[in-house]
Amino acid sequence: MTPECERVMDALGGPLPPELAAHAASCEDCKALTSGFGVLDALPKVSTPETTPGMEAARTRTLEELAVQPLAKPWWRELLALVGTYAVVMVAGVFFLGRAGLVGNTASVPVVAGLAVLILALVGGGAYLSLAPARRRIPWVPIAVAAALVAALQVLGGSGTTPTRNFLVGVMGCVKTEVLLSIPPLALALVLLCRSAFQPVRAIAAGLSAAGVSLFVLHLHCPDGTAGHLMLGHLVPWILLSGVALFLRSRLPTRSYAP
Repeated sequence: MTPECERVMDALGGPLPPELAAHAASCEDCKALTSGFGVLDALPKVSTPETTPGMEAARTRTLEELAVQPLAKPWWRELLALVGTYAVVMVAGVFFLGRAGLVGNTASVPVVAGLAVLILALVGGGAYLSLAPARRRIPWVPIAVAAALVAALQVLGGSGTTPTRNFLVGVMGCVKTEVLLSIPPLALALVLLCRSAFQPVRAIAAGLSAAGVSLFVLHLHCPDGTAGHLMLGHLVPWILLSGVALFLRSRLPTRSYAP
């Protein structure tokens, strides 16, 4: 390519000077270049869409919101608020139900302490997974394995002791306690989940975590260590409450789709 060809390329988009026009008429490369540019220039222009009243209103609202809060709040503040609520409900439940003794579980101390730590890890981990920002979707497998492990150890770690009370009365008492203690943490978790797009795995993690608060309280307080009572009075409500969290979150409106 000669210097004249480069000058022709630089001058495209407007009329060529006489000397460049003469060169372009005698140069095969410049002929092909100018003819191709002419074809592109002949294409219809793409018109920009006109601003509608709705678009202008959305723009105005966006600018107002940015003026009030130009920077996004750190996500870990919401996590701290959720975990703090969990802690308050746990402490209140343990002390309220444990007026005659903080620990009513008659299993061995290592079993009670070990399972309590495991439940706390599930509660904290579920809260983190439900609120932490992530570019990829959270996998089901780790959450399902953690829930299955807690459920299995809850039954296997039971003391086997049966209190002198009706089986059905004992089950219903623990079910009511678990549901009541789960309402505050579950409500806050749902409110926080609505600040991001709906993801079923996050909702399940939040439900297992929030209902795990009452599961922890019952684990320390309940003296009935039989497998039937632990399954029907402790584990079944825990799983059902997680399903309720998933159902409610799928029906609640999302307030923000920001990443």
